[in-house]
Amino acid sequence: MNCNLFIISGPAGVGKTTLCDRLLSDHQSDLKRVITATTRNPRVGEEDGKDYYFLDRQEFERKKRQNEFLENERIHGHEYGVLREAIQGTLSDVPNLLLNIDVKGARTIQKAFGEHSGHSGNLVSIFISPESIEVLEERLRNRGTDSVSEIERRLQTAKQELLAAQFFSYEIRSEDREKDYCRIRQIYLENRK
Repeated sequence: MNCNLFIISGPAGVGKTTLCDRLLSDHQSDLKRVITATTRNPRVGEEDGKDYYFLDRQEFERKKRQNEFLENERIHGHEYGVLREAIQGTLSDVPNLLLNIDVKGARTIQKAFGEHSGHSGNLVSIFISPESIEVLEERLRNRGTDSVSEIERRLQTAKQELLAAQFFSYEIRSEDREKDYCRIRQIYLENRK
């Protein structure tokens, strides 16, 4: 891999997308988002090809059969995956790529590039932990995009995902958006090409 791949991961509701969007906005000249695919429906304001590639289940399954995914996982009843072409197609554009991905997917990519590749400068993984499960629950409820049962499912998943933090290059315990962003930006500046 001729560029740096920055992975930002953590439980649903910790603010990954907000942090990624700001980092991308501040570093447009040398950082590009890796757009992932999903079978879930777009949320209000999300655009196909910008936020995700929104695929129906048949198209997603076809791409799986044709080995078009670098990794894919079933999360909260929906399929998510990183298309090989989404990474390969951006390698020549910029020296640094940013991937906002679920914890299972992040672990799969880490294993694909080697457990200690975060120290080689090619793969830098950042895990965002919530201040507490209670704070995470409040964030999920306040964003108003999920049903009560979906929130409960996400909280149960989060408890398991928190155990994976030790496998990431960096862990940031979320405090507030500004402090979280400053930490992520510092990690980016220290590791970018």
